[in-house]
Amino acid sequence: MEWIFFAANSLMLGVGLAMDAFSVSIANGINAPSMSKRTMLLIAGTFGFFQFLMPMLGWICVHLIVEAFSHFQAFIPWIAFFLLGFLGGKMTVEAILGKNTPPSVHNDITMPALFMQGVATSIDALSTGFAIAGYGPRLAFAASVIIAAVTFAICLAGLSIGRLFGHSLARKASVAGGLFLVFIGFEIVLSSVLE
Repeated sequence: MEWIFFAANSLMLGVGLAMDAFSVSIANGINAPSMSKRTMLLIAGTFGFFQFLMPMLGWICVHLIVEAFSHFQAFIPWIAFFLLGFLGGKMTVEAILGKNTPPSVHNDITMPALFMQGVATSIDALSTGFAIAGYGPRLAFAASVIIAAVTFAICLAGLSIGRLFGHSLARKASVAGGLFLVFIGFEIVLSSVLE
């Protein structure tokens, strides 16, 4: 019975934590509606990896440096806001000015941009370390794996949804995707301020 409760709790955590990555995945799909399945797997895998990494780092912080981590928590929404604002603003300005960046090795998104998106959408998962602080190392690892798997699946769905609308939006897709990223950044900061 404990395993059922643990799995359900981890799944719910995964769904909650994946919502920012889901939104950014939709924006990526809108911006690059012709992206390959390989690129979709790369994007979803990157988001899943960061959603695995951040709770584990949070768990380690709770067990090793609780005092320092509690002071850092106030900056987490602002870091996500600036990363997403920068990426979204850059995407929007380039689309408006007609400056299309050359495609990356992975077709539709550059690795530095994907890395920034991964960090920005998962940095709030650091605080999940507090939620799983009572777990031992094995359960914390298992919870993080479940969170990553849920994120991966949700991001694939978001990319598919974004691609669907990206084809119909054509030229406006980059502007819409960029503005969406900026909006997500604002939402992260506002939700932390209103808590």
